[in-house]
Amino acid sequence: MNTRIYLSLVAFAALLSITSCGNKSQDSTEVAEAENDKKLDTLDLKADGEFAVTAADGGMLEVTLGKLAQTKSAAPAIQELGKTMELDHSKANEELKALAGQKNISLPDSLSEKSQRMVDDLSQKTGKDFDKAYADMMVDDHQKDIDTFRKESEKGNDGDLKAWATAKLPILAHHLEMAKLARETLKEEKKAN
Repeated sequence: MNTRIYLSLVAFAALLSITSCGNKSQDSTEVAEAENDKKLDTLDLKADGEFAVTAADGGMLEVTLGKLAQTKSAAPAIQELGKTMELDHSKANEELKALAGQKNISLPDSLSEKSQRMVDDLSQKTGKDFDKAYADMMVDDHQKDIDTFRKESEKGNDGDLKAWATAKLPILAHHLEMAKLARETLKEEKKAN
């Protein structure tokens, strides 16, 4: 009888272990960074890998939000901003993916949990609330992106990633200006109504 209880407890513990392992889904950016930590042998290269992971997650976020803006917004300025974000960031994402492949850098294959929460939060908004939130998000996000890309362009260790980041800075600055203009357009429309 004691053997039966013991075996039952062992089986139960094993089942719990399997079930809890199945529920632990890791953030895609954490997975990519962990893979890079194993592959990239110096701290200098790991920093470039972290930049690539951050840029990839941000790029996927911009594409996803851009598509959302094109379908959820009724404001032409927001729709145009969304279309530009989708097109430009899709192109940049493909370039980064190719470059990362050459450098043996792992990139996330889906949005990070933080980015997914941003998409989920924005998806719940409609009308003018959506438009304002999207425009504000694009301004804030592109200000952060410019800082991140400028840092890589000035202090990056991999010449190719450094050059890629440098080439993207004018595009990100243009996106920031578009986002600010869209936000101003929304404010002016609100005042007119």
